[in-house]
Amino acid sequence: MSERDELVRSLSGLALFSDLRDADLEAIADPELERRFGEGERVLRRGLSGSGFYVILDGEAAVEIAGDDEPRRLRRGDFFGEVSTLLDCKPAADVIARSPLHALEIPGPQLEAFLMKYPHVTYRMLQTVTRRLRDVLN
Repeated sequence: MSERDELVRSLSGLALFSDLRDADLEAIADPELERRFGEGERVLRRGLSGSGFYVILDGEAAVEIAGDDEPRRLRRGDFFGEVSTLLDCKPAADVIARSPLHALEIPGPQLEAFLMKYPHVTYRMLQTVTRRLRDVLN
């Protein structure tokens, strides 16, 4: 099995991409975009340049927002970096690997094209982002 096939298989098991066929997932399943971070390593730094949309394939990360006492934990299937990627702005939070972290990074132009082509994925992302907003407001 090739690296691309393994990545497609991993992505197909995630809720975000649940209704996509393997052929659809190949549009973003680029092994060169796989990223690995060690425990404690900063993936995104609030206010600094650099962004990317990350989907966690394995491991755990924490999203630390200024003024928030409890970091939000992210695990396999969760994503982050959507705000800075979609709005082309600096990250609004720190994201730190809490264990060895394996993720797929999808660059902005590629993410935009993918989301336009697959509205079900866009809808699931919107649901997740809306839940996060609700949790912050409660």
